[in-house]
Amino acid sequence: MTASTDFEGFPAETIRFLGELAGNNNRPWFNGNKHRYEQWVLEPALDFISAMGPRLERVTPHFTAIPRRVGGSLMRVYRDTRFSRDKTPYKTNIGIQFRHELGKDVHAPGFYVHIDPESCFLGVGMWHPASGPLGMIRDRIVEDPDAWRAARDDTGFRRKFVLSGGSLKRPPRGYPPEHPYLVDLKRKDFIAVTEFGFDAAADSGFADRVAADFAAARPFMSFLCTALQLRF
Repeated sequence: MTASTDFEGFPAETIRFLGELAGNNNRPWFNGNKHRYEQWVLEPALDFISAMGPRLERVTPHFTAIPRRVGGSLMRVYRDTRFSRDKTPYKTNIGIQFRHELGKDVHAPGFYVHIDPESCFLGVGMWHPASGPLGMIRDRIVEDPDAWRAARDDTGFRRKFVLSGGSLKRPPRGYPPEHPYLVDLKRKDFIAVTEFGFDAAADSGFADRVAADFAAARPFMSFLCTALQLRF
């Protein structure tokens, strides 16, 4: 597939196919409609990732946009059902993660795009980080609370994004329970999200919109990367 910086938006057939997949989440139906998946989901998603490459580089040169069918920024359509009660085999959304160049999996710092019939949103930050990276972020909040406040409360960032994710019920072990940012120290995820309608994803300016929103998250992402001793 030839990479392109132009993207005309996700076609209406994309959301239609994902809705039909949600109602027919089984291998026979998917195999019989795989050509539609490739035409209306896979190809537009890879085109979008290609278009985001130069735009993301202007936001930060240390995160990657890789338009590959396997092993790139596009998440697999196949669900891992080994440890889940839900045995349906396919994801009914498009998930795209623009990961840090040193990141190895979805738990690395990243910029995320999610499209499905129920909700569409952008995410930034770290989802379910391991104990080591999570501790490094908490340590930096304690060591440099002013930097955390500046990143968390940056006007441009908060205008677009809302902090989200899971939190502990009690203060994490080893951190002061009276700390002024205890709410943040208790976070298990350091993520923020902003929602949009599918009509935005279908618009020819979608890549520019996503890039602008990601740019608004620079202070937040820079704080996380600094805490993890990663370049931003």
